[in-house]
Amino acid sequence: MSDVSPPSPTGPAALFLGPARAPKGARRETMDLVAKVAGGRLVRDVLFLPPNSAIDRRLRVPIGETRDGEIVTIEAEVDGHQPAYKNLPHRIRLRDETGFLSVAYFRGNEEMLKRMWPVGQKRLVSGTVTFYDGMRQMLHPDYVVDPARGEAPPAVEPVYPLTQGLSGRTLAKIILAGLDTIPDVPEWLEATTVKAHDWPDFRTALEHIHRPAAPEDVDVEGPFRTRLAYDELFARQCALRLRRAVRKTEPGRAITGDGRLSERIIAALPFAPTGAQHRAVEEIYKDMAEASPMLRLLQGDVGSGKTLVAALAMARAAEAGLQSAMMAPTDLLARQHGATLAPLLNAAGIKMTVLTGRDKGKERKAILEQMASGEIGVVVGTHALFQEGVAFHDLGLIVIDEQHRFGVSDRARMVAKGFAPHVLVMSATPIPRTLALSIHGDMDLSILDEKPPGRQPIQTVAMPTTRIEEVIEAIGEAAKRGERAYWVCPLIEESEEIDLPAVLDRHRDLQARLGKGVEIMHGKMPPAAREAAMERFRTGESFLMVATTVIEVGVNVPEATIMVIEHAERFGLAQLHQLRGRVGRGDRRGSCVLLWKPPLGEGGKTRLDALRRNDDGFVIAEIDYQMRGAGDMLGTQQSGLPPFRLVNPEAHAKLLGAADKEARLAIERDPQLESERGKSIALALSLFGYGDAEFVRAGQAG
Repeated sequence: MSDVSPPSPTGPAALFLGPARAPKGARRETMDLVAKVAGGRLVRDVLFLPPNSAIDRRLRVPIGETRDGEIVTIEAEVDGHQPAYKNLPHRIRLRDETGFLSVAYFRGNEEMLKRMWPVGQKRLVSGTVTFYDGMRQMLHPDYVVDPARGEAPPAVEPVYPLTQGLSGRTLAKIILAGLDTIPDVPEWLEATTVKAHDWPDFRTALEHIHRPAAPEDVDVEGPFRTRLAYDELFARQCALRLRRAVRKTEPGRAITGDGRLSERIIAALPFAPTGAQHRAVEEIYKDMAEASPMLRLLQGDVGSGKTLVAALAMARAAEAGLQSAMMAPTDLLARQHGATLAPLLNAAGIKMTVLTGRDKGKERKAILEQMASGEIGVVVGTHALFQEGVAFHDLGLIVIDEQHRFGVSDRARMVAKGFAPHVLVMSATPIPRTLALSIHGDMDLSILDEKPPGRQPIQTVAMPTTRIEEVIEAIGEAAKRGERAYWVCPLIEESEEIDLPAVLDRHRDLQARLGKGVEIMHGKMPPAAREAAMERFRTGESFLMVATTVIEVGVNVPEATIMVIEHAERFGLAQLHQLRGRVGRGDRRGSCVLLWKPPLGEGGKTRLDALRRNDDGFVIAEIDYQMRGAGDMLGTQQSGLPPFRLVNPEAHAKLLGAADKEARLAIERDPQLESERGKSIALALSLFGYGDAEFVRAGQAG
């Protein structure tokens, strides 16, 4: 096995990856709280916890010039004490030539406060001034120091995210102690990159966000935080590129075929494959013919024909005498994939079966025996496929549908079922090409950007909820013609959560209006109940499915022609497009009704208009990218990104393309990380958590 993973941390890396120290006198639990906030207990973890903002304490003003709500630093003389009485605080009166300020402490120890604030001496006090009963006061000041000793509050104080029981002062001490232990590190970026942006070096950038000289030093889009965010993106992309490079050197086996089975599939089709399908199949065949295991992402819009491409890849494996497996995230989707693949594979004479957790007893035993003997050429299933006791005769190809629903360990367990099987990952969620290349930098990419012939565009209309009666009547008429409809209920305002009461109420209302053929399906139902509801809808026992977004991906009912999305303004553009793609999958034209609640905001209007004008998922993804920025797109579950420490997706996603390009060039030039710069990159990988050889080698598992 070729090893291009970074070496174990030594030198600077060891200092970054050593344990962070608690301040003297801190409680034992303090570091538990720090780990909770920083995501770990290492020096690296606390240093990579960026401030949210900064407090400017440089403003020193006379008492008489302070304004209500202002954070100020005042030098004044202690004029006297007014001890606490009943529910009133202990007050210390300060004076300067412009006026008086009352410093107040609730539940303060009188003796201690008198020692802190000796009458007749000057003190520097910093905090928020408020007005109370016409008097200036400062409740529980942030800092009180003796200027005669040369003491002063910090000029600019970073503000960190905290948790209950952890003070900002304690966390800052731990961070600064860590900062004082770390050395300068060699530059891992190209000199031209640093110069073009006028960025500081890595160590200086860390110094400035934790010891800011001005509040702007901690700005999320300022040069210091941006430099660090670029470093984190660059390290991630280098790790992905290394993963790809390692995979290319892994021992595998070339799969070639004579085309006899794939030709039978194509001959049985009622239409010719699209140019995009031909291109994708050729790319996959080329990968499979390599001795190293394939890891390719097949990205296509709803209805672009990914299943046919997968079937042709399975046929190529069968031509070489090897088995294929397709993993789907749910029983429902596995059985649906099975139903779609069956006629294609039957045409080629390839025996196929479906295996999920639902299969028990003798039936399951028979399937397992046929898989182990090689009698079954293709198995479609769920997590049940990689459980113990499931064995293949000779597994050569794995197809993974909606890969974000499976963890890396899941895919690794599936890969272990065969000898270095080739892996094809499918996604029905179009994202802009630049983002796809960056997010999935460890995979090769095939894009299906054409629709098969005969697919009619879905008629999309937007109307206010005041016209809901017309929509209900139209569904009733469609039901008489044997058509079926979905009614997707709204999300809670400003939330990805579904509004379950709204689903139940809408189902009750529509059932009262349209009769017992109205079904309901939502994520809180047991899986078996959801599947039973879907089966009734698929067979025509029911004609209207009132549902949440659980019907978003993969559900295929050719008779469904109407999609109603209630409160469509609450959904994202990509999600609306995915939902719309559930209808019009048969020979009848589909319609999508976007119901919006007046008044419609500008953002909602733009989204709904964009959807009405476009039916191409990749065009919609680009519009979504422009509207939301890459930040939201990177933050979605679809992206599969790890949680970032210094990257703010909203502010820094625009750096991703450049970071990926620089990483690609760096790894192409030095895939073993042997040059001086290569060693610096290895250090960056260690610091950002990508130095683990297992991460680099995980590419073979997808």
